[in-house]
Amino acid sequence: MSKSTIMLVCAAGMSTSMLVTKMQNAAKEKGLDAEILAVAASEADKKLASQTIDVVLLGPQVRFMAKQFQEKLEPLKIPVEVINMADYGMMNGAKVLEQAVQMMEAKVG
Repeated sequence: MSKSTIMLVCAAGMSTSMLVTKMQNAAKEKGLDAEILAVAASEADKKLASQTIDVVLLGPQVRFMAKQFQEKLEPLKIPVEVINMADYGMMNGAKVLEQAVQMMEAKVG
């Protein structure tokens, strides 16, 4: 798989940045070439306009925005899902990375 970009969206970008670090470590262990970044929901549109994003994961605290993101990103063929609350709460970077990879594989397949 070529380099992919995974964007995590949350309320302020704080707690999700810890998850990004754990996901980056998991990607390194698996030998995946992935850029993983966290943005506040208010910054998501700006980031989507300035960078190619392969998958968007929403933090549980912004799950109410899922439909809005899906409608916005469907024409761009960018999959969107809410991060599993347990994986988010446990900061399970490997599980969340696995979720993102499965979304990208489904997009390709």
